[in-house]
This record gives sequence, C-alpha cells and structure tokens, in this order.
Amino acid sequence: MKLLKYLLPIFLLITVTVNEYALPRFALRMGAQCADCHVNPTGGAMRNRGGWHYGLRVLPLVSPYQRDQDLTMDNNIGRNIQFGFDYRTQYLYSQQIGKTTFQKMQGSVYLNAKILDSIDIYADYDFVNANWEGYAIAHILPNYSYIKAGTFVPDFGVLIDDHTAYTRGGDLGYLFTTNTRQGLIYDPRYNITGVEVGANISDFGLFTASVGSPVSLNFNSDPTYTASIHFNPVVANTVALMFGGSYTNFQGPLIYTQVPSEHKINMYGGFLGFGVDGFTLIGEYDVAKDYILTGTNSTAQMVEASYVLIKGLEAVVRYDRFDPNTSVSNDEVARLNVGFSFYPYSFIEIIPQYRFQFQPAPPGQPKPKDDSALLQFHFYY
Repeated sequence: MKLLKYLLPIFLLITVTVNEYALPRFALRMGAQCADCHVNPTGGAMRNRGGWHYGLRVLPLVSPYQRDQDLTMDNNIGRNIQFGFDYRTQYLYSQQIGKTTFQKMQGSVYLNAKILDSIDIYADYDFVNANWEGYAIAHILPNYSYIKAGTFVPDFGVLIDDHTAYTRGGDLGYLFTTNTRQGLIYDPRYNITGVEVGANISDFGLFTASVGSPVSLNFNSDPTYTASIHFNPVVANTVALMFGGSYTNFQGPLIYTQVPSEHKINMYGGFLGFGVDGFTLIGEYDVAKDYILTGTNSTAQMVEASYVLIKGLEAVVRYDRFDPNTSVSNDEVARLNVGFSFYPYSFIEIIPQYRFQFQPAPPGQPKPKDDSALLQFHFYY
C-alpha cells in the first residue's frame, strides 16, 4: 500500500505530460506564427499543410524525400478533409519511488473538414486522457481574422508542449502537497465551451478574446473571460521576436485548491522571446490573484532555451517555478529540465530528459529526493 501511495501521484503526473501543443521555439526559429503550421490560429493539436510538411521535410535528420524524389504522400482524405494524430509513450525512472515504468501519455486523433475556403470544422479526441475539442473557425472578418465557436482551450500565455510546466497545469496538486495546486489552470482537462474572436494585426500580430463556460465544472460556473495579444516581428531578416500579454477572469474554486467558496479569480502575465540562427530563448511570468487563497497572489514562471546542434537534434533546457503564496517564504517549488529532442526520421521524435526537482523540505525532515529521468517516444502525422 505504501508503494501504491507513491506510485499513483507519479503516474498521474506523467500521464498528463501531454505534448500536443505548438512549439513556440519552432515559430521563432522560422520567423512564423502559430497559424502558419496549425489549423487552430492560436496553435496546438492538428498541423495544417505547412506544419505537416515541416514535420516531413524540414525537422527530421532524414526524410523519405531524400531517398525518393518521386514519393507522393499527404494527410488528405479526398479534397476537403485532413486527418492527423499524436501518440506518445515514455520510459520513466523516478527517484521518489526508486522504480522504472512505461507510461502511455497521449493518443490523439484529429480531423478537419474545410467547408469553404474560409470555414473549417475541426475535432480531436485524446483516447488516453479522455479529452476532446470541437469547434468551427470562420475567417470572415477583415485581414483574415476569425470567429471560433465550440469547445477549445482559451488562448493564454505561451503554449509550450509540457503541461507539467507551472505556467500550464503544473503538478495538478498530486505531488508534494495534499491540497494546494502547483501550476496554473491550463492542464489537459481545461477546455471551455464558448466563442473566441481573433483579430490579425498586420502580418505579425494577433489579438484574441474569448468567453465560455469551463467544461470541467459541468457548466455550473460563471463564464470565463480571456484576452491575449501576441506579436511576432522579424528584425533585419535575421532575428525573430515574440512578445505579448494575457489576461483571464474565471470563477473558483478549482480542483485541488484551498479556496473555501466560489469567487472571481484574476490572472495576468507577459511573455517574450527571440530566435536567431538555431538558438531560441523564451520566458513567461504570470500572476494569479486569489488563486490558492483569497487575499493572496500566486506566481508562475518559465524560461526555456533551445539550440539546434545538427539537423534533427536540438538541446532543450527549461526552468519552471511556482510560488503559491508570495507573502509566505519557503513554499516555492521549482524544476530544471535538461534534455534533447531528436527527430531521426519524418514524424518521429525521441526525447531523453532529466528533471531536477526543488521543493521545500517538510518541517524537521531532510529535503526529499524527487528527481526523475525519462525517455519519451513521439509519433505524429
């Protein structure tokens, strides 16, 4: 029973380490925006034709086109329907339990139907996490701006590919504490059903605003309001920049918080980054008011650096930090992830990674040893 007590939190944590979102470091590296590679204008999940070809030809060490120039392949069903998928599994060692195990992480399928040149009907389902999205996108506003309606993830901050980052879902309250959430609300369970409007600013900016009811709360809460602005200019044709800010207002309590009664929670933050040659650096800082306890502030931070060593191989380092109550000392948690992303062939990614975990020791006890190592396998299309 003691072993199960420690195994369960680790399994739950790793299971939600789902990498289905767009990688902002790719956008910085290419001087592009999320919409250049994804059906969703704010990024994530299914790749459009540009993103599909990026995974086929540009990203991997070896592409089938290097061997057969006459090869014909695509992700179309007929003329107007596209499909895709992401499957992830990993081999994990946890210092906390002193064990190794295999984990299934993600099994998502995507489908997009282009009804007209300006209208898409999109759906995805993750069989591993029982999580889904479904919405219509109509690019009927000026400058190819859009209206989105359905169930989707609100646009807040930087959509990095690891939900255990504290700016995303964090540890979901499973690790190191019993009733305090470690991380913000954007984990795989957090979708809203509502409407989003996106306005393209020239060709290097996007402003979004959405309103909807959180699916995880069974539509029993007040609507969530979210707004975000992203800028992605390129300077002197060599340096790609990314900066912007986000704000959201939602009703608590949330799962794994100590909030005694429902009330409004305000969260805001900013992000910035740059990319030059094969190097990218991205940072985000968020503040959540009344998130853990009323009358307190919580903060989440993320800094990620990556560098392309050779074609198909990049080194990635990320530092995450979460402070549940800025007025209390010695309650912060932090993590340093060090690893590589290896793309040996089209639509295949292998990720070896080591995670250094830092959190305060319980009173009168030594600091726990909670580092972990993983070897992750990602197949996508």
